[in-house]
Amino acid sequence: MINNKRNFSLNVFERASICRHFENEVYKRIVKKEIEFPVYLSAGQEYAPATIAEIVSIKKIKPLIFGQHRGHSIYLSFGGDINKLIKELKGKKDGCTYGMGGSLSIHSMKINMYGHDGFMGSNACIGTGACFSSKKPTIIFIGDAALEEDYVLASLSWVSKKKLPILFVVDDNNYAVLTKKDERRDWEAKELAKAFKMQSFDMMDDPMKISKYLKKSLFKKPTLVNIHTQRIFWHAGAGKDKENVFDRYLQQKKLLGRKADLLDEKIKKRMKLLWEKN
Repeated sequence: MINNKRNFSLNVFERASICRHFENEVYKRIVKKEIEFPVYLSAGQEYAPATIAEIVSIKKIKPLIFGQHRGHSIYLSFGGDINKLIKELKGKKDGCTYGMGGSLSIHSMKINMYGHDGFMGSNACIGTGACFSSKKPTIIFIGDAALEEDYVLASLSWVSKKKLPILFVVDDNNYAVLTKKDERRDWEAKELAKAFKMQSFDMMDDPMKISKYLKKSLFKKPTLVNIHTQRIFWHAGAGKDKENVFDRYLQQKKLLGRKADLLDEKIKKRMKLLWEKN
C-alpha cells in the first residue's frame, strides 16, 4: 500500500501540521477570551486521525466518521472545510454546524462526519447503528474514558457478533478529564476487545506502526486500535497539563527534515491568514 514511506510520512505530517497550527490559533483566541465557550483542543493527538485519514485516502475509501468531543483534528485530517470550522468557532451562521454546534459537535456531510451530541461515548452506539443499517465502512473515534461506558461495551459486542466493517479508534491520552487511567481501571483496551472476539491492536501514535497494523485488515473485520497519544491542552479550554508531554508532531518534524520545516512554516502562515480573514 505504501510504496514510498517518506512520502507517506510527509503526507501525514502535512495533515498533522494543519491540525496543530489550527489549534494553536484557537488557543490564542481562548487566552484572549475571544472564544468563551468550552473548546476541546486536539493538539498533541493529531497523529492518529492524520495517519488513518491518509491510509483511507490511499485506499480510496470514504468511510462514515463518528468523531468524539475532541474532534477538530478528525474533521481537518479527513478534509473538512477549514473556513467553515473557523466560522463555527466564531459562532457564525455559515459555520460547519451553522454556528450552533461549537467545538463539540462539528459536522460535515461532505466528508461523512457526523457531529457528537456531547454524551460521552454515544457516538459508539450511533456509529454502530449507522454501520449496521448501511454496511458502509465506518470509523468511530472515542477516548479511553468513553471505552469504560456500558453502552460502548454493548456496541463492541454487537459489532463483533454482526462482523461489521468498523474501526474503533481509541485516542488513549490516559485521562478522563483529570483522572488517570490507573486510578480508574485495571484492564487494557486490547484485552477488552479480545474478550469480545474483535481484532485489536495497541500502539503508539507512530504513523508507520499504525499503517503496519491497518493496511491489510482495514474494514475486513471489526477492529479496535488503542493508540497512545498525549494531549497538550487541558480537557476544555486553554489550560496545559503540568507533565512533560512527548510530542509526536515535533518528533516527526525533526525526523523529516527540511521539507517538513518548509511545509510547516507555510501551513503556519496559512492558518494565521485564514483566522484573520474569517
